[in-house]
Amino acid sequence: MKDGPSIVRIAALIGEPARAEMLTALLADRALTATELATVAGVSKATASAHLSKLLEAKLLAMQSQGRHRYFRLADDEVAHALEALFGVAFRSRPTRLVTGPREPALRKARVCYDHLAGELGVQAFEALMAQQAFKADATGLHITPAGSAWFTRAGDSGVPSRIC
Repeated sequence: MKDGPSIVRIAALIGEPARAEMLTALLADRALTATELATVAGVSKATASAHLSKLLEAKLLAMQSQGRHRYFRLADDEVAHALEALFGVAFRSRPTRLVTGPREPALRKARVCYDHLAGELGVQAFEALMAQQAFKADATGLHITPAGSAWFTRAGDSGVPSRIC
């Protein structure tokens, strides 16, 4: 037996299509009910409930009761970052899906996803800043360049981070 955690169980949970759709819907940083998640995933409420139980058990989701409703959200930022990293890997490895991002057009356009801007406008802002050489990439991630620091200062952000992601 090998030492350390195994990614097999988590990968299998995320890799099931209905669960993947549910997790993707929750990336919008908004808690949803089991009924809403069943609709997103295209499965029955009973099937959604079974999927949600597995995701809760694996600590990929958190659940909060409010009255007679139960709301589900991603467990934490680490889960969101892992899912977003998988999107990047999936994008490089295969053609993308015909239906992109959240089904709601406004969410595809722009949304706050945990601690950052996401959607088409987030991508456009990032690409514009990359074109201005505001960031540099290396093996540890993206870092703000002196030009980027000056840009953020001009934009009014005095708390410029040294590392982006």
